[in-house]
Amino acid sequence: MDEEIKTTAEAVEADALPRAHVVHCGPNPPETIEQKPVPKGVSKTPMGQKTPAHWAYERLIMYIKNFEEQLDNEHEVAMGFVGGDAGVLRIEGLGYYDPDIITFYGTETSGAKTQLIQHVSQLSVMLRALPKLKAAAAPNRIGFRLAADLEEGAK
Repeated sequence: MDEEIKTTAEAVEADALPRAHVVHCGPNPPETIEQKPVPKGVSKTPMGQKTPAHWAYERLIMYIKNFEEQLDNEHEVAMGFVGGDAGVLRIEGLGYYDPDIITFYGTETSGAKTQLIQHVSQLSVMLRALPKLKAAAAPNRIGFRLAADLEEGAK
């Protein structure tokens, strides 16, 4: 049995980085966040020092950005509320309030301003592609803005 000897720094770093895995069926699965490197801003704070809200916020950003990377220029990301009749929210902002609240800001498909405040223990969202609002405008890519903020290490 081969065991790799690690330095203290390597052991600490390995403990600070998240672990992820994914399996797909089919010959050409989409690239998922579980297969991508973790953004630098995520690994600045060890997982053990993050609140559930902070950690959920960072992972949601990675999922939203990856979803947007697979969209064409005619669609934008939205989220459906799993297990309820609350409808669909076009995501325009995402935040967290330590230790355990995640907030989604946006508009419903009817155009009504919407905000979802959710406890991390209740977190269950479905990302959806909706046609963009303006035919001439570039699609709004909130995931890319959130990821850029994450890379800067904003708290």
